[in-house]
Amino acid sequence: MRMGYGTLATLPVLRDARSRRISSWNTDGRNHDCWRIEPGEAKTLGEIDGPGCIKHIWVTIGSGEPAFPRKIILRAWWDGEDEPSIEVPIGDFFGIGHGIRKNFTSLPLTMSPQDGKGFNCYFPMPFNEHARFEVTSECDEALSLYFYLDHELYDAPPEEDVAYFHAQWRRENPTDGWVPEPGLTREEIGRRRLDIQNLDGAGNYVILEAQGRGHYVGCNLNIDCFARDKNDWYGEGDDMIFIDGEPFPPSLHGTGTEDYFNTAYCPRQEFSAPYHGLTLYSGTDAWPWKGKNSVYRFHIEDPVHFRESISVSIEHGHGNNLTNDYSSTAYWYQTEPHATFPTLLPVAERLPRPDEQQYGPFEA
Repeated sequence: MRMGYGTLATLPVLRDARSRRISSWNTDGRNHDCWRIEPGEAKTLGEIDGPGCIKHIWVTIGSGEPAFPRKIILRAWWDGEDEPSIEVPIGDFFGIGHGIRKNFTSLPLTMSPQDGKGFNCYFPMPFNEHARFEVTSECDEALSLYFYLDHELYDAPPEEDVAYFHAQWRRENPTDGWVPEPGLTREEIGRRRLDIQNLDGAGNYVILEAQGRGHYVGCNLNIDCFARDKNDWYGEGDDMIFIDGEPFPPSLHGTGTEDYFNTAYCPRQEFSAPYHGLTLYSGTDAWPWKGKNSVYRFHIEDPVHFRESISVSIEHGHGNNLTNDYSSTAYWYQTEPHATFPTLLPVAERLPRPDEQQYGPFEA
């Protein structure tokens, strides 16, 4: 059985698939088409017997709490596994962190009007025997959840080699930057920055570490720049992707953060495209990189293949000099079993930093 992925080129091809949906529709025929989720409640959205494939997920949430997209966790399990293959705060999963909603569009993920309240995911998620989706609310008040889980069912498992979809969230707040150090002048810091070398990637921010065979298909990265430095442009951090335990230098070594995210020259314009974008910019003329920034890069046409393991990392400033708040969601496909995810941070440690001015020693 050929699964197909719904591209324009394959739309005319007939396939042995049955289209199905699980949703929050009001089964008594009235118009209250949402589920109420209580504080602390974990609720199963759907369980599906396979073989099958999730083709589209749509979610919208009614809540008056600030940063609630960071307080709700989306999880999914494939084929009866004990540990979830998806475990991400729901806003971050759909493409933007910092606990916000905001209009943007990409090929696999969107936040749609009004004001980014319509979350959509088009990553295909195949399974052979069973799929289960769950949300857990760590909000202080009850919320309303509307959702679709659109999927296909098949008579037999796919013939081709098909891997399972995974998504993982991480945060480092703050990153361990070495600038500024007490007593150093602006000139001394400038000279040290020119001399600093990173020839092992050991201090990089880690976006993903996985074991098994598969391919990495991208990430979103959210940076809150709160520490002022002579040159606090976060985009000097190189991306480094180590494949199958290889030593330094890695097979994929980049030239800067904005380069990895397919932009250029310290971008200050919000932009979204099918495979890359800068969805949030909060700088000012006085401090161009101040505050919250969000970027994404999807390896749809150029997935990064690995046979045994992969480590995706990025410097936080050149030579990891900057102290900032970094968080990310990585997306990838791989065979099971997958490595145990890092323990998800408690809700208080997932919340965004307050929007307030915080400066280092260089205020001008």
